[in-house]
Amino acid sequence: MLTVTCLGQFMVLLDSTIVSTALPNMQRRLHAGLNDLQWIVDAYVLLVAMLLLSGGVFADRFGRKRVFLAGVAVFTAASVLCSVAPSIGWLTGGRVVQGIGAAALSPASLALLAAAYPDPRERVRAIGLWAGFSGIGLAAGPLAGGLLVEAFGWPAIFLVNAPVGAVLLLAGLGTLGESRNPGAPAIDVAGTILSVLGVGLLTYGLIEGGSRGWTSPVILGSFAVAAVALAVFVAVEARRSAPMLPLRMFRQQLFTVSNTAMVVVGFALMGSAFFFSQFFVYVQGASILRAGLQTLPTSLAMVVVSPYAGRFAARYGFRLVVTTGLVLAGLGLLALGFAHANTGYGNVWWRLAIVGVGFALAMSPLTGAAIQAVDPPEAGLASGISSTTRQIGAVLGVAVLGAIVRTRQTGGASFEAGLDSAFVAAGAVTLAGAVLTGLWLVKSKPGEGSAPRVQSSDPTAVTTPS
Repeated sequence: MLTVTCLGQFMVLLDSTIVSTALPNMQRRLHAGLNDLQWIVDAYVLLVAMLLLSGGVFADRFGRKRVFLAGVAVFTAASVLCSVAPSIGWLTGGRVVQGIGAAALSPASLALLAAAYPDPRERVRAIGLWAGFSGIGLAAGPLAGGLLVEAFGWPAIFLVNAPVGAVLLLAGLGTLGESRNPGAPAIDVAGTILSVLGVGLLTYGLIEGGSRGWTSPVILGSFAVAAVALAVFVAVEARRSAPMLPLRMFRQQLFTVSNTAMVVVGFALMGSAFFFSQFFVYVQGASILRAGLQTLPTSLAMVVVSPYAGRFAARYGFRLVVTTGLVLAGLGLLALGFAHANTGYGNVWWRLAIVGVGFALAMSPLTGAAIQAVDPPEAGLASGISSTTRQIGAVLGVAVLGAIVRTRQTGGASFEAGLDSAFVAAGAVTLAGAVLTGLWLVKSKPGEGSAPRVQSSDPTAVTTPS
């Protein structure tokens, strides 16, 4: 049971960081533009963000084992589909299906663990191992991606999921026990569809606006329909008895500000890390393998620091720890904006490490703050919403920072200058988030709310981006 669920989470987390390493190779072999690379990443993250909450409810209602195995099957089949993709459109479609599988697999894996270990101490130990496998997958992604791409090309980063998925399906059928929650709410179909439509069209406008023209009818229309869909989403959620996103929770200042700050974290972390490998390959002339190794400081720093962030929040309070983390991350991103083609790696790695340390300090306490703001029965929902808001920020970060790079190039600037602008913009947004939390995040008393009472069901809870 424990091995199967942890291996499932490992597969999802490995895929998260392995893809970013392969982007330069995909661009060359598929003749892709920058907007194509953005879709390869955002198609996956968008579906995970919008379906994560529904995936947990779906597992509770229809069986956690059934949904977990279905998620594994979908994720594995989509990985094979991606590996044989002859075009960007095919690959993007495969990434959409991968996101659907991940949104089912990950929350179901955690729910299976919670049901299998009713004793609190054993449950904490099991979830700790689950999170540990997440960290290993996160840290292994850049290295594994570099090795696989150098040896076999980008399809190998997806094809590697096939044997893992096959083992999971066979082992899961024999070892996993079925469990359900008879009192689980109904699936919010209308809310799910409206959220995917609204955020999806907003993302489309941001990614395609640079190439189609920001004033073109298609782009203006996508923004308009996105605004209408999101407005209808808010109206629908306000009227439902069991909405996927209870708007009343945002009346709590602590909950609202912590989730707003989480959007900032996703925006800056995902948006900037999208360009890490591209910086080393296209600006500094590194190989794919070397670029994968050179991006490791961010993910390793997050893996090392994340377990201590909750303890720091317990001792010093949410506001101090989160604000400090966002300031560090913002300064690290600003420093990356001043790294150039002739900047030695000895003067680059520490900037990446500071970014990782900063975001690691912010993420866990922000989830803890969101949970601290609600009643205990809603802790799991609050954790899921916190994960979802970070994923939404990630979708927007890739889209907006990519638009900045493309706009700079359209104006005659080099790709390097565009990257500098993107890193600086990400740093500025992060520092603005630090000011927000410093001014408005309700100060918690040391010792309170140091960690979530229910672990996050987010498949990228300790991760850098896809």
